[in-house]
Amino acid sequence: MAGECVPEGPDLRDMGEEELWELINDNRHRISLGVRPCTLIPYLRQARVLTEMDEDEILSCHNLTNRSMRTSYMLDLLRTQGRNGAVALLDSLMIHYPTLYTQVTGRKPSTEPSRFSGLIKYSELTEYLVRAVTGMQKELQEARCEASRMSARCASLESEIRQIMEQEEKSRCVQSENERMRRHLCSLQHEVTKLKDEKCDLYMRYTAAIEDRSAVNMRLHDLNLQVYQLQTELQKAQMENEFQKRRSLRCAPHAEMPQLQEEVRSLRCQLVKVEKLDPARQDILAQDLAEAIDSQVELAEQLRCYREENEKLLAEKQGLLDQKECLSLQVQQLTLDCNMHQQKNTVIQNQIRELQAERDQAYLSRDEAQAMIARVLAEKDTLRCQLVEFQEQVFSLKANRSPRKQQQSSDDERVVDWASPRSSSEEDPLPTRRRLRRMDAVNPMSHLSSFISECEDAAVSSVRSRNAEPPCPDSLRRREQALHAESSLEETDSLLEDFVFLPCVGSEDKQTPRLSSSNGSSTDGLSRTSAPPFLMRSRPKAIRVNGRVLSISFQGEALLSQLAVIGGNKTGVFVHQVTEGSAAHTVGISPGAQIVEVKCEQNQKALRMVLEDSTLEEAMWALGQIKGLCHLSLRPRQDDYEALLQQLQSSETSSGDSFYVRVNMSFPAGPNGTLAISCNDILHVTNTRPTGTGDSWHASQVHPCQLLDLQSGTVPNYYRAQRLLIQAIEDMSFQTKKCQKLVSVWRVGPQNKEKAVRIVSTGRLGRNPLWVSVEDEKAKSTESGDTAAKTCVSLMPYTLVTPHYPPICRPVLLLPTVLGRILDKKLADWQGFQLCQPEVLSSCEHAARLQKSEILEECEQGRNCCYTLQSVEKVMKKGIHCVLPLGLDCVRRLHRSEIFPIIIFIGQSARSARKLRSKLQRHGQSEEQLLACSRNEEPLLDKLPCLYHSVAPDSWCDQTSLLTSLRTIIWEEQKKIVWVEPDLW
Repeated sequence: MAGECVPEGPDLRDMGEEELWELINDNRHRISLGVRPCTLIPYLRQARVLTEMDEDEILSCHNLTNRSMRTSYMLDLLRTQGRNGAVALLDSLMIHYPTLYTQVTGRKPSTEPSRFSGLIKYSELTEYLVRAVTGMQKELQEARCEASRMSARCASLESEIRQIMEQEEKSRCVQSENERMRRHLCSLQHEVTKLKDEKCDLYMRYTAAIEDRSAVNMRLHDLNLQVYQLQTELQKAQMENEFQKRRSLRCAPHAEMPQLQEEVRSLRCQLVKVEKLDPARQDILAQDLAEAIDSQVELAEQLRCYREENEKLLAEKQGLLDQKECLSLQVQQLTLDCNMHQQKNTVIQNQIRELQAERDQAYLSRDEAQAMIARVLAEKDTLRCQLVEFQEQVFSLKANRSPRKQQQSSDDERVVDWASPRSSSEEDPLPTRRRLRRMDAVNPMSHLSSFISECEDAAVSSVRSRNAEPPCPDSLRRREQALHAESSLEETDSLLEDFVFLPCVGSEDKQTPRLSSSNGSSTDGLSRTSAPPFLMRSRPKAIRVNGRVLSISFQGEALLSQLAVIGGNKTGVFVHQVTEGSAAHTVGISPGAQIVEVKCEQNQKALRMVLEDSTLEEAMWALGQIKGLCHLSLRPRQDDYEALLQQLQSSETSSGDSFYVRVNMSFPAGPNGTLAISCNDILHVTNTRPTGTGDSWHASQVHPCQLLDLQSGTVPNYYRAQRLLIQAIEDMSFQTKKCQKLVSVWRVGPQNKEKAVRIVSTGRLGRNPLWVSVEDEKAKSTESGDTAAKTCVSLMPYTLVTPHYPPICRPVLLLPTVLGRILDKKLADWQGFQLCQPEVLSSCEHAARLQKSEILEECEQGRNCCYTLQSVEKVMKKGIHCVLPLGLDCVRRLHRSEIFPIIIFIGQSARSARKLRSKLQRHGQSEEQLLACSRNEEPLLDKLPCLYHSVAPDSWCDQTSLLTSLRTIIWEEQKKIVWVEPDLW
């Protein structure tokens, strides 16, 4: 596939190891982007430059999130194989990626046997090529099937497009009808407005008529009142007249008669006048009353008409409103349908374009596959011809037998040396036992240069690069040292796994390049001028952004005298008080600001310390290291600061710290409220800077079943606990010189009552994962001593843990394995327990599940019969305990799937083993095998990232009592909280 005009580059067989890897590193970015590791791994496995463990790590590691990272990691693994790794990589590129091979080497790809390096025999190479051709034929057939499916898919999409176009046309018609209805609705609204105006005028006229009627009624009432008064006066006058008349007839003399008669006549005249006046007024009033009644009737008739018209208008208005709502709903529905159809049309057009591109790509892949198949067939014919020639040469060389034997023996020696390379640590003799001393505590400043800025030099800060850029020589040297240490740890005793031995006086010069610390610091690792080991945490930086972050630069000489801080890892570190007149007060720092980040210069190196999730102890130490110009990143969080102050004033909390740790050694009770704790206890640390103590924490013991604090007190902080841990280990190692036995938990003689130590190191990280990180922005590490010091191992007195609450029944794992296989079936016969059954998988399913890390343990080799994660989940869904007939290797795989088994270790002694003699013989085991299995698995228990329950050998007398106690233990463990620590390895 490479062009015919490509010039021939130098012969790869004449190039050395450094030249080959320099050639590969120059094209590392191109290889990382264009190569699939799963394609090259079969050839590299057959060439014996990669192991099965390497393949599993490349394909299944969760930290390698994309193909480029997996390819870059595969190149790092091949780099450790030297020239064989480079040659095997180029051979695999020549077979699977000929174009990339030409771009990397400048040579034309060829499958002639003479062009291969000889790492694989011709017969194996032919078999591999046949398998590759078969795989390509399968891929071609799948591509054709995919092309046919795509064509059918395109046809269906075209029909859908036509339907969508029709629906779009209908939607246009509906939109035009909608516009017409809108115009009609607007005209109806105008008419309704006119009717409203007319109705308002009618209301005004009706109001005026009612007012006129009220005035007429008032006038009529006044007239009636006047008539009544006049009638009353008339009756009164008549009564007086009658009275006077009678009186005058009785008493008046006859002389007065004429006078009285005259008065009577005058009164009668007045009465006649009055009688003549009243009918006229009555007529006038009657006429006015009749007119008022007629006008009232007319107004009532008009009011009735107006009411009827109003009711008709209200009915018409209600109908128009209903019609308007219906039209609005139809408009909204049509708008949504139109938008949906437009989106569907856009999506379908994009899918059609993608399908066309995929179809073109499939056609190109088909053409390339056909060309490759033709080329492979031609090469196969050539190989067959060469095979015939080789057979003829073999027959001709039979006469000269002895030279052939000599040559064959030399070739076998070379093959053996290449096939099973041994590291330098395997050839060297076991080093002599030296004194135990921790490395991080001796010189923790050496770690500061190792935590450099990711944006400037990411390759120097990691042993195994995940980037596409080539690694630097320091990285390769650290990787070789790490591999050397791992190979030597596997052959020596388990003591070397958790300790770093310092050489004696006579061998200091030889070991200095490997154990030297940066800048020639003294061995006092706890001095206040050097960075302590708790500033080496690999926890990822927090990305919480609750507000804007302000960066302020000022002279931070004696910064803790300029400002005081409160808080912790739970709430954040806040500025509490600022000294007036100080540099911090001058630049405007005020209480309530959270300190997110600190940048300063120390020993001519720019340091960057992230304090967003740091404890109060870390923050105060980091701020105390500032000796000059510093840059503080602050985030205003006044509400959180006031809430913290209120909690501190009300004594709800003593600080802003809150985290849980697992104790890795025992501490006796002491004065001043020192808490007595044992190994594997869980502590809730609530204050890393209690008042009155400088090297202690305030912590509480945690209830095993609930997240409640029990007895509280002070415990040694990380510095002092690490010193006590190393002192205890040194005392143990030198107490028993004749028979020194190191397991994960040390048990001292009865004179020391019982002193337990759990040995946990920082693992591959090379740093303490519990605390905050320090980054060296300049990353100036030129001395070999600085590079070697980055891989130091540090012992951890405390391990960070997180609580988990399993909602259903947890699986049960019984140890040691020999005894567990006997008790598993007995325990499964009880109600509420079921034995995990293996599954028989096909080769494809087995490979797929193995790649997903769903296989817990192989049952029978060669038959793909294995215990899978699905079989455990199937039993757990029934609400019963799944009994696991497996080993310790399944625990980490179960933890990755959020399944936390109950681990029970049954301690064994010679006396307890004799109790199970008949059971062991029935299963083909012996007492010695049981004791050996117990001794081998007990040191591995404390390497697990979770707690386990241990059963004493003398706590049971027979199998029945043991099963009864196991059931009680399982019931108690099911109620407990599961504490899991990060897997450092």
